[in-house]
Amino acid sequence: MGTLAVKIKKVLLLGGDLLILYLSLWLSLYLRSGLNPEYLKPGFVSQHFVPFSIIYSIWLLIFYIIGLYDLNIARNNLKFFTTLFRALLINIAISVAFFYFIPYFGITPKTVLFLNIMVFTALLIIWRQIYNRVLISTALLDNLMIIGETKETKDLIKYVEGNPQLGFRIKRTVLPKDIELIFDLIERIVQDKIQTVVTAIDPHKDVNLVRNLYHCLPLDITLYDLPTFYEKITGKVPISAIEEVWFLENLMIEKKSLYETIKRILDILYALALGIVSLPFYPLIALAIKLDTPGPAFYKQKRVGENSQIFNVYKFRSMIDAAEKNGAQWAQVNDPRVTKIGKFLRASRLDELPQLYNVLRGDMSFVGPRPERPEFVFGTNLQRQIPFYQIRHLVRPGLTGWAQINFEYGASIEDTTEKLQYDLFYLKNRSFMLDLSIVLKTVKIIIGRGGR
Repeated sequence: MGTLAVKIKKVLLLGGDLLILYLSLWLSLYLRSGLNPEYLKPGFVSQHFVPFSIIYSIWLLIFYIIGLYDLNIARNNLKFFTTLFRALLINIAISVAFFYFIPYFGITPKTVLFLNIMVFTALLIIWRQIYNRVLISTALLDNLMIIGETKETKDLIKYVEGNPQLGFRIKRTVLPKDIELIFDLIERIVQDKIQTVVTAIDPHKDVNLVRNLYHCLPLDITLYDLPTFYEKITGKVPISAIEEVWFLENLMIEKKSLYETIKRILDILYALALGIVSLPFYPLIALAIKLDTPGPAFYKQKRVGENSQIFNVYKFRSMIDAAEKNGAQWAQVNDPRVTKIGKFLRASRLDELPQLYNVLRGDMSFVGPRPERPEFVFGTNLQRQIPFYQIRHLVRPGLTGWAQINFEYGASIEDTTEKLQYDLFYLKNRSFMLDLSIVLKTVKIIIGRGGR
């Protein structure tokens, strides 16, 4: 099953939502007609089909942004239902605004819209509860065997056991010394009905393991090395389980020149568009900052960019003036140096608007690893203390990124190590679809006031 199964589950989830949407529209029209099928004529239905299809497209986008297509929350618990109702409230507001402020379609379907919302909400709750229950049923779980025992395998076991909706169940963990005979491994795989095997031991370094795995080929199992499976499941690369050859195999095979060129063009176009739209707000933001605390409205700070080049990043000031008079410090959760207006600016990401200039200059991109300060990169020797840290400088840093949306704060060597694992995942898998996903999830964070 694996990654393909996760994609299939998401496609089925989207398909089910689409079916529920249009079924709810048909039922709403039927109820509106007083249960009289004579009113369900093609003209009457088609009059509602186009505007409601536009609305439904927006609804599905909101569902994605809010996280309703993230299998990690696909459980019948408080978090899931809170997320669901938040998305429904947003969609209701959008629908009302659409029909009553954009009279392009010539209909203001008060009753039909109300009925549609009620019917859809009821059907969606029933559908999602069924889906969430089926998702974790044992019949849909792959039996997973892990060969070897490391810190990463322990983390992986904990993650898989906590997220059965991903499609796996830990059936057995074995050590290489326990499978000295070929028969031992084959017997255990057959006995436990194993479909997926993950090895934390490099087969190139264990002849006996290679021989055992070779004779398991007829068993129709899927074999992963630990870094690959760990990456597919968690969305990050375990740096303690990889070596230099990983980078040669994953970062040098494809340079992605076309992707980088188009991405740069899009960065310029989007930066210009957002810059023009946001420019009128600059005086208001600057005034609010000045009225809140003394000091300049803007500030600049040295950051490490692509190929370890130093550049100045520009932001609206969100901390008290001279916040680092005693030297560079890690940002903290609920940092006391952040001003009242600064908290709002950080939560809404408005403090980063001046970085559009950095994007235009080519210092940054919209999506990429977070640019770190040279005092931390070189002064505290992050590059020496954290393996492969310098690799994150192969691409332009970003206003947002895979690490930023998955692990918000990096206030220590341990946190920075964790974020690097997400950065390596992005470097390997960067694409327009991943970039779009990151941007949409950033919007979700901003809406939920989870930004920093």
